This record gives sequence, C-alpha cells and structure tokens, in this order.
Amino acid sequence: MCGIAGFLATGNIRPDEAVLRAMGGAMAHRGPDASGTFLSPDGCVGLSHRRLSILDLSPAGAQPMFSSDGSLVLSFNGEVYNFREIREELSGRGHSFRGGSDTEVMLAAFREWGVDAAVRRFLGMFAFALWDAGARKLFLVRDRLGIKPLYLARLPGLLLFASELKALLAWPGFPREVDRAALQYYLEFQYVPAPHAIYRRVEKVRPGHIIEIDCDGDIADAAYWDLFDHWRKGDGRTGSEAEYEEELAALLESSVRYRMISDVPLGAFLSGGIDSSLTVALMRKAATGPVKTFSIGFRESGYDESPHARAVAAHLGTDHHEKMCTPQEALALVRRIPEAYDEPFADSSAIPTMLVSEFTRRHVTVSLSGDGGDELFCGYPRYAWVRQGSVVRGIPGFLRRPLCSLLSRVPIHKVQRGAESVLYDDPAEMYFHTVGIFERRRIGEIVREVADDAHLSYFRTFRDPRCGGIVERAMATDIRTYLVDDILTKVDRASMAYSLEARVPLLDHRIVEFAARLPLGFKVRGGAAKFLLRKVLYRHVPRELLDRPKMGFGIPVNRWLRNELRPLLSEYLGEERVRREGFLRPEGVARVVREHLSVRRDHQYRLWALLVFAMWTERYRPTA
Repeated sequence: MCGIAGFLATGNIRPDEAVLRAMGGAMAHRGPDASGTFLSPDGCVGLSHRRLSILDLSPAGAQPMFSSDGSLVLSFNGEVYNFREIREELSGRGHSFRGGSDTEVMLAAFREWGVDAAVRRFLGMFAFALWDAGARKLFLVRDRLGIKPLYLARLPGLLLFASELKALLAWPGFPREVDRAALQYYLEFQYVPAPHAIYRRVEKVRPGHIIEIDCDGDIADAAYWDLFDHWRKGDGRTGSEAEYEEELAALLESSVRYRMISDVPLGAFLSGGIDSSLTVALMRKAATGPVKTFSIGFRESGYDESPHARAVAAHLGTDHHEKMCTPQEALALVRRIPEAYDEPFADSSAIPTMLVSEFTRRHVTVSLSGDGGDELFCGYPRYAWVRQGSVVRGIPGFLRRPLCSLLSRVPIHKVQRGAESVLYDDPAEMYFHTVGIFERRRIGEIVREVADDAHLSYFRTFRDPRCGGIVERAMATDIRTYLVDDILTKVDRASMAYSLEARVPLLDHRIVEFAARLPLGFKVRGGAAKFLLRKVLYRHVPRELLDRPKMGFGIPVNRWLRNELRPLLSEYLGEERVRREGFLRPEGVARVVREHLSVRRDHQYRLWALLVFAMWTERYRPTA
C-alpha cells in the first residue's frame, strides 16, 4: 500500500524534483517506509512515490520502478494478488526478475501484453501511473471496484495526479476553487460522487478505467471492466442452490487466501457481523495458526458490537484484541476528519473506522475487512423498504399523501425519510430520498446555486434498463456509487491515516461478477438477507452467534449534536461565519440547526454534513 503522485507537463512548465518530493511528502502517512521520485530527462513527466512495504521489503521493491529495458516507469498503489502465477507465465516467455515484488511483475506484463490486456489479468486492488518513454504516453489506471483512489487535475499546460487531494494541494499555487455542483452533491449524498471532486479542475479517475495521455495533452478515457457486462447475464445454465453455494464458497476461499499473502504481520477487523465473521472464518481455515482479530467497543447503548465479536472470536479461536473506546476518544477525532479525508466526507462511521484502524496498526500492518457484502448480497435493510415502498406507492395519492405527511413529522430521521420517499412516483427519486441527506427540492435553501444532477452515475445506473427490478436497481446503484465513494473511501482514508493496509476479499472482482449474475432469490429469501452468504458462513460459525438485527458501525451523532458537540455548532455554523465563508445560505443553515436542537426535526445527518464541511473549509481555506 502506498501513495502516488506526479505530473505531465503539456506546455512550457518544467517543475523540479523538489515539487515531486513535496507532493509525496504530503502523503507520508500512506507510505512511511520509503520514498522515491522520477523526473524524465526533458522534465515533462514526474512521478512521486511513498512506500508502505508489504511485499518484498528489500530495496528491490522500491518505486518508482523501471522495466528491465528502462522504457517503462511505474508508480503503483495497491496489491496484485495473483502476481506469482503471472510471474511464472512470464518466466516461461523469457522474462527474468531480480526481486519478489508484484510491481516488477506488472512491468513485465505491460511489456509482454500491453496495458489494457495486462490489467485484465490482474486480480487485486490498485491505482497506478505508468510512463511509457518510448510511446511518450502516461497511463493512469484504477482497479475495477475503485478500492484504491486516484485523482486527476487538469490545469493550463499541466496535468497532475495523486492518491489524495492533499498531494495536489502541495503543488505551488494550486487553485482551491470549490466546485459548486460538487458541494451540492456532497450535501445530497454525504460524499462527493465520482467523477466529481470538491475542487474545480479536479476529477476522480473512474473505477475500471484506463486514462491514456500523450505529451500534447490529448486524453483517451476507456473502461476495461464494467459491472453491467456481468449483471444478470448468467452463464448459460440455471444453477441449483447447492451448485451456487459451492461456487461461492470456492471463490471466497480463494479470495481470502490471496489476501493473506504478505511479508508483514496480518490480521482482520472483526465486528461479529456476517461479513467480517465469514472473512475471519475463512482466514482461520487457511492459516496454520491463530488469526489476529481486532474490534472496538463503546459503552453507549445500541452502538457496542464487541460482545458479538468476542463470541465469534472465541468460537474460531482467534488471537483477539479488543479496545473499549470512550466518548472522549471518539469526539477527539471529529476535528481530524478534514485532515484524513481531504474533501468533505460526512459518513460519521469514519470515526469508529479510524479508531479501529489506529488500534489495529499497533499490532499488524495489514488487516482484512468484510466490506462489500451488503451491496453484493442484498444486506441493507433499505432494500426491503424499497420493495415495500413500491407497494405503498400503489396506494391512491389522496390517501397516501396525508398519511406520509403525518409520519414525516415524527422526529426520527429514518421515519421521516421513509415517509417522504413514497411520495415520489419515480423509483429513482424514491430511492435517492431514502438514502440521500438533503433532498433536491430543499437543497436550494442551503446552497446558492442548484445544479442538475440527473447526469450522475446514481441516476444513470438506477434508470438503466439492464438493472432489472427495483431492488436490483438499488443494489447496482449502490455498488457503482455508495460503495466506491463512501464505504471504500472511508476505509482507505481511515486505515491509511495510520499506515495500515486494508484488504477487502468480498470485493474480489470474481465474487462481484458471480453476485452480479446471481438471481435475487439466492441473495434474499424469506426475509433473510445475504441468504447464500449466510449458508457458506454457517459451515464455520453457528447461526445462533449471528442471527440478530443488523447494527450499523456508528456513533450517537444525534445525541452528541445536542450535547457534547453543541459548542461546535455555534463555532462553525453561526450565521455570521456562514455568511462570511460565502458557500452556504446562512438562513437555511440556521433553520436546520434550530429545528434539530429544538427536537422538532431529526436533522442529524444534514447537520453533521454541514459541520464537516465547515471544518473542512477552516482546514483547507478554499476559495468561493
């Protein structure tokens, strides 16, 4: 796991190596073990790298790395887990290797097959920059699911790229102008959805894409993998339940084994839920000794999963480590969110994710995570609501509207959102209202300019006829949007803030492709979510340890905003300060604060998003 950055000068700008070092230095937390730079002889291309040593800890694994003939230079963040099989194939084709890293194998693969064909062979998580000196082209590539981040900035005569925005900000004079549309989208979704970024002139490289740039600045952006190439396509057979179960079990075991490849200590996050328990169970099966597991707990009622994690750990015989976190420890991280996440990010579970990452890093350098199971196997409770809500929408409007209006006054966020969502006849709008923060019809009360967001991947995916029914539309939309820009962003930034590599075996692209073609009846059955995933898990862990209502990995934001965090609301969201900053409408912000504190409305998610944005503006001083 590492941090990468660099530039391609298409005009007369010729930066020096000090700028490259500054860009890398801004991400030292992503790679505390070593650093390196490359500057082309003509000065038009520069690569910077920060290394967290996981495979081949010797200098032979250092980056940026050159191909054996010197024509290719690679700066790479992530892991290619099947590099040994690829290396063996390449050895048979006459390639020789001086070290044991996956990076060296990638370079040989590019020489042998070209970038597109080589990337299709890679099994892993990655974002990389490859300079082809012979072709005079720079390639920027991101893994299929977007597990690893990559930003691209287009400035006059200059293209910049980096794993994190803070590396771009290290560029002298980098323009910090806020993209007003991106700000709106952040308030709607609680994250900035790709390909947007919070700054103008910056974009996120899309998952599964290769961007090819020549020295004239001409850019070609092409997908090498697309979820819908596999969604509901089938494989020419109708599988039985037993056949699907065996196939899934084999894929899961293979994925976990791959992600246990490491030259440094390795463990796993364990919450005691289905996904993390399955991950640890399969690690235990593959390991020769006890697996190290890590969990945190809270004394806050309704937020503590540690007893469940402890029970699963005891059953599997793991070397379990547990930390009970105080509210003070969690609250102390609130002001650190802008530093860790670079752009506004309002998923409050970032705080417990940072806490468990910091605790885990004291013991290991790599940790496996159970993320992805909910999106792939219909695990979120909201999918059941989407199905039920479509039935409610069939009630005549003259009955539905007054009932929903009455329920929307209940000061509980989920009740309010659920009641209001079924007022929409468009299923995409209904689901957006279920998962969104500020609905679009009210966003004009908060932001000064309202942009059309029908072009976003969220709406394009939900309305794509290839998606199937409404539940499958919701799942496909989450995989393409929420999973990438919220869940995976949260885990990447939280873990890397403490120089911890997080691996996600459920998001092996082979498992994603399997889940994409799996009929819905094998994902949810009889009201039980993750049906097939549970069947595999019950081979290893008794169902009585796992059959309970789903608990989110969260913190008591609602109560904190009315108590411990109330001074921050006055400090950051006071009308005078909001007016001075110039990004938001002070009267709209004041209404949200007032209604929440009076307990008339539950605005916890909206208020948290506003607070995080205000802290972000203080940290990075963007321009309006």
